Amino acid sequence: MIPSQKMPPSYLEAYNNKNLAKTSEKCRKMLASCNICPRKCGVNRPEGELGFCKTGRKAKVFSFMPHHGEEPAISGKNGSGTIFFSNCNMGCIYCQNYEFSQLGQGKEVDDTELADIMLKLQEMKCHNINLVSPTHVMPQIVAGLEIAASRGLNIPLVYNTGGYELPEMIALLAGIVDIYLPDMRYADKDMAQRYSCVADYPEYNKKAVKQMHRQAGIARFDENRVITHGLIIRHLVLPKNISGTEEIMRFISQELSHDTYISLMSQYVPYYKASHFAQVARRLTYTEYEAAKMAMEKYGLDNGWIQESFGSERFAGVNIKPFLKE
Repeated sequence: MIPSQKMPPSYLEAYNNKNLAKTSEKCRKMLASCNICPRKCGVNRPEGELGFCKTGRKAKVFSFMPHHGEEPAISGKNGSGTIFFSNCNMGCIYCQNYEFSQLGQGKEVDDTELADIMLKLQEMKCHNINLVSPTHVMPQIVAGLEIAASRGLNIPLVYNTGGYELPEMIALLAGIVDIYLPDMRYADKDMAQRYSCVADYPEYNKKAVKQMHRQAGIARFDENRVITHGLIIRHLVLPKNISGTEEIMRFISQELSHDTYISLMSQYVPYYKASHFAQVARRLTYTEYEAAKMAMEKYGLDNGWIQESFGSERFAGVNIKPFLKE
């Protein structure tokens, strides 16, 4: 692989040609009868009505920091400028971030305060702005981004999502988001409903990831092997093949590209309510993770990262394929 040429973040052009402002206004209006994710709750969030995500007009932030535990291409040397948003449009019974994703811990911030956070992370020399669980606060993010861009923000934007997205909302982010980092969590709707309360997850997830791939393409990296643009798909391997790994790998290879970068995660731990569900009340086994690796190999997917240490050291395992090819 050849390192990408130095390019400014996509949103700067969108800011200069006013498309960022137009997108912000369009998304803000959607909050009055909220239909920004597949749930389409229809609540009036600016007036304080709450839908599944329990989030009103303002975004809620649990924490922000330079994060060194992401994939090597995201964290780099200086860390990823990660903003952890509270609440979520999914209801995963095993969520490791349940204190804020499910229980709502965090502080409400207005658009200017969100812009301040982005600029603070840039001042801390982070490689990017990493938006964790952004789906339900996408209008607030775009509004904050417009303010931050006007004040000098100039590092890439990472859309780090659980993958339960409306493809038409992802389409609105064309020319704004540089890096998509979605989960592909389930291939089967019954598993998605049982463990994350999202029966239509596979349908929307595949459509949204296709849209991300069309926009961002195969991941590109700078001379320090830090991603600048493109798509990285995360797949959390769950016990008992609940995640449907082989079907997801087939989809990626045949309907996206066999060059797609994949983070195959072995770090599953039965957090939150998982102990009440027999099939997910334990860690992953070596055999289960090996089967997931074999599924990647079967479909010719050899770009990305694996976790031989079962997540005890995140992404400490070898790269599936050398990062840069001469």
